[in-house]
Amino acid sequence: MTSKRILAAVAASVTLILLPVPALAQRQPPTPEQRLERLERQVQEVQRQVFPRGRPATTSGFSDEPAATQSSVATLDQRLDALERQMSDILRQAEENGHRQQSLEADIAKLRTEQDARIATLEQRVGEAATSLPPPTTVETVTTLPKPTAKPRTDTVTTAPATTEAASTTDAGEDAYTAGFRLWEAGKYDEAIAALKAFNTAYPKHRRVSYAKNLIGRSLLDKGDARGAAEAFLANYRSNSKGERAPDSLYYLGQSLIKLGQPGQACRAYAELDSVYGPKVRPDLQKLVAAAESEAKCS
Repeated sequence: MTSKRILAAVAASVTLILLPVPALAQRQPPTPEQRLERLERQVQEVQRQVFPRGRPATTSGFSDEPAATQSSVATLDQRLDALERQMSDILRQAEENGHRQQSLEADIAKLRTEQDARIATLEQRVGEAATSLPPPTTVETVTTLPKPTAKPRTDTVTTAPATTEAASTTDAGEDAYTAGFRLWEAGKYDEAIAALKAFNTAYPKHRRVSYAKNLIGRSLLDKGDARGAAEAFLANYRSNSKGERAPDSLYYLGQSLIKLGQPGQACRAYAELDSVYGPKVRPDLQKLVAAAESEAKCS
């Protein structure tokens, strides 16, 4: 009897176990889309509870709108195009500025080369004009040439400063230059040349050096040595073109060339004076240059 009861209980248990199997076999697992929809509904439910006034702005993960719209992409393209155009303009301007700088440097170098060439040409032509004449045979031949008279000359530019009479006795250089000037004024040209050369040696930095070198050329010209005078005037101009008597030396260089029978070269010297100094030339010297150009028939 007991065994029968046990078998009945076991059979009943087996029956209870086997009954749910057909029902479970009929159920299908949810698809991924269903699971996503369920998750979205759950998230939306949570958002409604956390943000009762609506969905927050920072819900890009759940927004139905795309992260970048067509209009925003078009705007970015336009800004990129504008930046590219600006960069192109900047590069073009940089290239143009570089070209302008190169042109300016080339023009400056050309001007310097032309100036050096003009000075070299003057020096060469003065040398050619000087060598074309026979040198004086004796000192007596040179000193027998006509000397200037005591009356004022129309082609003379005063080389002594207006304050010569009142020169300070404490300036030994000024006194030395004045002594050479007085010798030239008195017609003692050889003594004047020696005194002025001694002044240049003793006071090479003195403000009267340009005056003294020009006056040496004047002394040579007045004593009849036009070739030596031309060399002295050219040397004074070339050694210190900014000296106070450099324009005078160019003028008297032209006068020396005229005496050497070279009026064309003299016109070049006058043209050089006008080109380098222009309106800076003193009025009295401008008048002398104009008269000299007319005499030499400069074009």
